[in-house]
Amino acid sequence: MSSSGSGSGGSKRQSNTKLKERTTRPRKYKVIVHNDDYTPMEFVLLVLEHIFHITGPKANRVMMSAHQTGRGVVGTYSKEVAETKCIQSVQFARANNLPLLLTTEPE
Repeated sequence: MSSSGSGSGGSKRQSNTKLKERTTRPRKYKVIVHNDDYTPMEFVLLVLEHIFHITGPKANRVMMSAHQTGRGVVGTYSKEVAETKCIQSVQFARANNLPLLLTTEPE
């Protein structure tokens, strides 16, 4: 009998290719609330509380940032969550005849 082993053909297969497994985290998106001259501050706070679950001092900071600088960062979410919350907020505003605008942008 030969020493090459049965069925192996006597050759060993070696690969010099190293597989690198890298798991990349999905990109996060910021939700931005924009200032306008018509949406009451109380309504912005209502949206922040009911759709984004932000209350108290943080909600006030976001709302005042939008009021003073033109935009406020509500939070950072996955793309799908950010877009869904923006759509819900804008639909709620339109149902109340208000022009509130929220957008998303990559972090």
